[in-house]
Amino acid sequence: MSALQKSVLKSKLPPSGIDFTSTRSCKARALQRKRDYDPVEWTPFFDESKDVVIGENTFHIYTKGNEGPTLVLLHGGGYSALTWAEFTKSITSMIICRVLAMDLRGHGDTHTTDDENLSANTLAMDVAAVIKQVTENNPVILVGHSMGGAVAVRAAEHIENLAGLTVIDVVEGTAMDALTSMQRQIKNNETNKLATHDIKDALESSVAHSTENLSVTIERDDIIPEDEVVGDDHDEDDDEKKHKLPVATKDFTTQNKKYSWRINLSKTENHWSGWFKGLSTAFLNAPAPKLLLLAGIDRLDRELTVGQMQGKFQMQVLPACGHAVHEDVPDKVAEAIATFMVRNKFAEPASDFHRVFPAC
Repeated sequence: MSALQKSVLKSKLPPSGIDFTSTRSCKARALQRKRDYDPVEWTPFFDESKDVVIGENTFHIYTKGNEGPTLVLLHGGGYSALTWAEFTKSITSMIICRVLAMDLRGHGDTHTTDDENLSANTLAMDVAAVIKQVTENNPVILVGHSMGGAVAVRAAEHIENLAGLTVIDVVEGTAMDALTSMQRQIKNNETNKLATHDIKDALESSVAHSTENLSVTIERDDIIPEDEVVGDDHDEDDDEKKHKLPVATKDFTTQNKKYSWRINLSKTENHWSGWFKGLSTAFLNAPAPKLLLLAGIDRLDRELTVGQMQGKFQMQVLPACGHAVHEDVPDKVAEAIATFMVRNKFAEPASDFHRVFPAC
């Protein structure tokens, strides 16, 4: 083929639409840019941070809103109330409600006479006592993740103003099977001294999938600062800065601090089976409308499968996220819970949010 023929044929081709120079430039900028994992304060997410004193124990809570039913949010083992920060921002934009996120015994800024007594009954009674003192007769919807889900189920029978119950990614069968590997997982996580770069390490593992919420998972208030200097300065674009998440009530900077875990979960091993044993039956028998949110359908055990087929609870599956579902996809979890609450007439919508359909 002559050079003239090639030139004619090329002239008839459509433009490629790809600016390779621009593409290379974008990649170079992306490689140069560092993500900012520094925490921010709790104030953009909650209205108030305060202590609730019950006997000799002091329970720390974060609240938002002043009308509508109260969503009581219970975190999992090793987390804190601030794990619910992004979820709180989302749910309060969708429905008219109040939020009460609580640091459970041994976690966050809660301090008790026995922080290692994490038995299911003790935690359930703690939650019931705080609810009674703070919510008065306002309708309560319990929402619990992992260990917090088990606590929510146990606490349900002790709450007179209970209106609904939501459990996130905890099922008796799979939880009991996983107990044998929990010590290994805890040892993998217990680096004792954590810095901002540990968030990046966690993102590259299967621990969590969300940069935004991992800032609160790693550098939240159930981690105690220690006086050691770590890390470099972090440059960040404006669109990434807005996703920083909160630390606790104290003003700590990750540029000159390291963190250690607030609680040693290894010492609570004798309570683990009590969290989950009999959980499916207790959930099905809870005296309120129920919602079960799972990160995968394979997590459903036999008893809950039968109960779901019998219509005893609503189920929603949110795939492509980690165990901390409410951290990875806070908007989707908020949509599911907001839909559940509006459908059951617990709350009024605050906006025209996306309504989700229950899983079959």
